[in-house]
Amino acid sequence: MDLSNLQPAPGSVKGKTRIGRGPGSGKGGTSTRGHKGAKSRSGYSRKIGFEGGQMPLQRRLPKYGFKNINRVEYKAINLNLLSALAEARQLQKVGIEELRAAGYLRRGQLVKILASGSIDKALTVEANAFSAAAKAAIEAAGGTAQTI
Repeated sequence: MDLSNLQPAPGSVKGKTRIGRGPGSGKGGTSTRGHKGAKSRSGYSRKIGFEGGQMPLQRRLPKYGFKNINRVEYKAINLNLLSALAEARQLQKVGIEELRAAGYLRRGQLVKILASGSIDKALTVEANAFSAAAKAAIEAAGGTAQTI
């Protein structure tokens, strides 16, 4: 015996039931679909979320929340990250282009500088927004904070 003459045991494999082939087959008439209704008709597909006429879950739950269409989303960059970047690349000015080149930003993202960490070097920092504490920390270190 080898792989070329393997076959299933006799009677273990049944053929596919062919429905809708007359009353003699036992599966004629309604072809196992019952009488009337959408499920008995050709082309039927149930709507997503349909629960058999019960009120669907997405309609039972209340509406929630609110999306502000005027929201401006910033990428938060901390002072310790700025000082580490300036130290690693010997930079005097850190702006959006430098942050993008370092892989911290995607194209079109706005930047807000936050005051987490400390800065010990005088840097010129360019960003779209600054927190008050971050601006104060940059200027206390002898640098300038420029809003774009």
